[in-house]
Formats: sequence, C-alpha cells, structure tokens
Amino acid sequence: MYPGEFDYLRADSVEHAFDLLDEHPDAEVLAGGHSLLPTMKSGLADPDVVVDIGHIESMQGIEHDGDTTSLGALTTYAAIDDTDELWEGATALAEAASEIGDTQVRNRGTIGGNLAHADPASDLPGAAIASDLTLVAEGRDGERRIDADDFFVAMYMTDLGEDELLTRVEVPRLDGSAGGAYVKKPSPSSGYALIGVAARLEVDGGTVTNARVGANGVMDHGVRLGPVEDAIEGESLTDDAVAAAADRATADLDVSMMMDDLQASSEFRAHLLDVYAERALERAAERAGATVTA
Repeated sequence: MYPGEFDYLRADSVEHAFDLLDEHPDAEVLAGGHSLLPTMKSGLADPDVVVDIGHIESMQGIEHDGDTTSLGALTTYAAIDDTDELWEGATALAEAASEIGDTQVRNRGTIGGNLAHADPASDLPGAAIASDLTLVAEGRDGERRIDADDFFVAMYMTDLGEDELLTRVEVPRLDGSAGGAYVKKPSPSSGYALIGVAARLEVDGGTVTNARVGANGVMDHGVRLGPVEDAIEGESLTDDAVAAAADRATADLDVSMMMDDLQASSEFRAHLLDVYAERALERAAERAGATVTA
C-alpha cells in the first residue's frame, strides 16, 4: 500500500519543530522514518501533515563525558553499533542496535524514533531498561529526564508529553567488571523479536553484585524482570544459580496478558522468556570475565 497525501514540513531546530507542531497539532513526527513510514503504508497512520525533525543538528551526535555517553535522539542504529565505547561499557544496547533489521534499516533508523514509537516487539526497549538509560525530553518549558523503567507505558505509548520531543539519550558506561548482552528469538518473517532479553551484570570474584534485566516482545511494552535480578544478585555464577534466576522471569508477569498472536502464543512466549533470560545471563557473565561453573 501507499500512504495517502500529506504535507511535508521540515524543522530546522527544536524550537522550530515546536512551532510547526503548534500550528499542526495532529501532525506526525518523522525522524529516520523506519517506524512511522511502515505504519503509514499499512494505513495504521494517515496524517495530513508530517514534520521532519531528522535534520536538527542539536539532536545529532555522540558525546562521551566521563562514564556517560550522550546520544542525540537522531543517532542511527549503525552509529551505535560502530561505537567502541558502547560495546565496551553498554554492551546490551550496542548488541540490540546491531540486531535491528538489515544494513539499510540500521543506516536510517534512529534510537529516538525507535524508543518514542515504543513498539513492544522492537529490540531496544528491553536493552534500554537493562542499560539503565535516561531519556531526555524537551518541551517549551525546558528538559525533563525520564528513567527507561518509567518510559514505556503501553503498546506504542510512552511517558512523553504531547508537547515534548525526545532529544537525547544518556547511557551510563560500566567498567570491565560488568558485562552485557542482548539475545532474541526473531520472527522468521519480520526479524522482530518474538522474545528479546537484555542483561547487564556487575561481577566481583565470580559473584554478581548488581544486575539489570529487561525484556521486549512479551508484554505490551518493554518490562524489567526484577525477580530475575533479585535471584541472581549475591549469587556465585553457577549453572544452577543462572537457571534458577531465569526461571523467575515470569514471576511478576501475568501470562494471560502476554502478547498472543499467530507467530507465538502467550504460553510459548512465557517458555521462551525463561530460555532467553538464561542465555542473556550466561552471555553477560562471560563478557564480565566470569565463568559460569557447573
């Protein structure tokens, strides 16, 4: 299908974008286009006006300041994948970005557009939660900082206000005692995640001192797997400890409310969640320099 006719307006700054959106309150915002355009082609979105923010310089670029990396919301998946500091200190996020689509998609799609679109089957929500991202929203009255835990509200819904734009993402980078991973079961038709699990582990002497685990493709929005974190923290990295922690993946989740479609039932997703939680923990442990023992 082709999208209907629409007026295209290009914003040159964040302030200009606000002006255009004030004039056209029902307009859709275009960043890289790999979230909005497919919905327009399928008829799920039919805007009369599209405001392109993809050329705003203040929303571009990657900056490193101490142990934090700031990503402009227009940073592409490919740029994230190509940043060594993120692979070293925020591995789950870098790995998730590398798993999205194909080369063409990664060269155009943006982290801000992906997170603001909040597709529950996308690869980034779980990684954003596990990586402890801070999302910076900008409005007429200034900036607002949102923890990734609180950002995803429901399917295609976030904590962003109607008068706010997601302008940058702040990524804490950890040292070599930490390891991260993102693993997924992709849909054979689309490559989207039937289940995706991201984990970040801090390890000292073979014992997990801190854990963050997030998932996508399971509920109607990205979720944090707190019971898995609680079960693995303070434990030595043995096969039994990792398996026991992964078995807690659905402890806080209502299986009857999990995503259920032609590709995977809610019960199958619940099974996959345990399996991929274990794989994510094992890979994160290895990258933290720890060996999971029998």
